[in-house]
Amino acid sequence: MKVGFNAAASAYASVLKRSAASGPEAAAAAKPGQGFGEMVKSAAENVVGQLKAGEATTLGAVSGRPDMTQVVTAVSNAEVTLQAAVAVRDKVIQAYLDIVRMPI
Repeated sequence: MKVGFNAAASAYASVLKRSAASGPEAAAAAKPGQGFGEMVKSAAENVVGQLKAGEATTLGAVSGRPDMTQVVTAVSNAEVTLQAAVAVRDKVIQAYLDIVRMPI
């Protein structure tokens, strides 16, 4: 399956918009006018933050503090975030390999 750069960039931008709507931490990830490197760095930090939040909620469940609904929600959010990060990574690697294979 071939995915063009514009399609990948627009999909990535829509993911950033959805994550910006999900909380104030994510809103920092979608600052207009920042470079690509900063956008990737802030998106990666957002992913790590989501995973840490899910882990903290799960650890809290061992002590019996949070409700099981909160635990399941946090774990599901962390899982979706990880799947999205892996999908973006796979697309970036595929795009890199396509560029490397291009004849000069």
